[in-house]
This record gives sequence, C-alpha cells and structure tokens, in this order.
Amino acid sequence: MAMSNEEIIFPRAARARASGATFRGAQACGPVIDQEGREIRPEALGPQGSGFHFEFGNSSANPFADLTREQRMARLDALAKLLDVAFIVPGTNIRYGIDGLIGLIPVVGDLITTAISLWLVREARALGAPWHLTARMLGNVALDGVVGLVPVAGDAFDVLFRANVRNVRMLKRWMDKQPR
Repeated sequence: MAMSNEEIIFPRAARARASGATFRGAQACGPVIDQEGREIRPEALGPQGSGFHFEFGNSSANPFADLTREQRMARLDALAKLLDVAFIVPGTNIRYGIDGLIGLIPVVGDLITTAISLWLVREARALGAPWHLTARMLGNVALDGVVGLVPVAGDAFDVLFRANVRNVRMLKRWMDKQPR
C-alpha cells in the first residue's frame, strides 16, 4: 500500500479526513471526570467561556481580605523585620534582613527592595497616615534606595540604616496617638 504525497507531508490531516474526525478547539468532546472517576455535570462547571478564576469568598486564606488595623500593623511589622533584621551575622551582634541580601544583586535587587518598601508606605497611607508622616517615610525609602545603588557601601548602608523598621516605628508612634 503506497502513501500519497499528501499523507507524507500532512499525515494528521490525511488521517483525520479519512476517519471523518474534526478538531473543535477547546470544547469538551465527552464527559468531564473528576479524580475519583465520577462524571461532573456541565451545570456544575459554571457558564461556558467564563474563564478560570479564584474565588476566595470569606476564606481566611485570602491575603487581601479586610483586615483590622492591628492585623495590618502586625503584617507590616513582620515584613519590616524580615526585610531589615531577620538574621544575625554569626559571632557578632549585627542584624540584617533580606533587603541586604537581595540588595547584593546590582541595581535589580535594590529596585525590588525599594518597591517592597514603597508598598509599606502605601499601606501606611491606607491606614490613614498623614501626608507629613508618609513624606518622611518616602524620604527614608528614597535614601535607602539611592544609597543602596552604590556597590559595596550601599549594601553596608542597607544593613545599618533599616529604613523599613524606622518607617513602621514612626507609623506605630503615630497610631498610638490616634483615638480608637
């Protein structure tokens, strides 16, 4: 049995035409089966073409849920400590965080840590911090980011200046003065 030129050049197309099968894109051609082997009804899958999405609802796993002021402050405090004072240099009392480690990557590392620090300032603003406090916080972030760009001295400055811990401390002091 000899193959035609079309079957050699386009083997799948020739087989599909011979069998009568056609490709219909992303539509299911049969039942949808779950992991246990049970058939899932099409109504349970939701409207067709809606796309894939996450539905957090009221789950406690939602990191963007409505948090109380105390929960937000705890999150900011934990992130500031992780960025600035999470680790200790062995044999010394010098503390550093991932800000100092990521900052070792030239330019890109400092941009990443500055972006995270700016998120902390944004959260402070969302908590209602006044403009003069956010301006001081932005000044700390700018100083940390600009000096951090200097190759070796900037990394040492990142470890010693601790802009994120300073900013969270300023925010806590301001929040303690506010009525509940």
